[in-house]
Amino acid sequence: MPVRITVRLTPRGGRDAIEGWDGEVLRARVAAAPVDGGANEALVRLLAKALRVAPSRLALVAGAQSRTKTVEVEGLSGEEIRAALG
Repeated sequence: MPVRITVRLTPRGGRDAIEGWDGEVLRARVAAAPVDGGANEALVRLLAKALRVAPSRLALVAGAQSRTKTVEVEGLSGEEIRAALG
């Protein structure tokens, strides 16, 4: 069963980085602009790299046009995700 995480994304943040957890919300920034889904794609690549899974195991399920996004992660538990993302 996939695990859903809530991400607060800052596009055009100068660099791609995961800034850590703020309660139940993961804060992240990407250098990409929010044009044609570029920031969303950069977020999926960033999370996949940090979690050491293929990008195809992640799906943006809500918030494509918002800074607050819901990402579904396949194949990892909630505890593994929190540990890997700091």
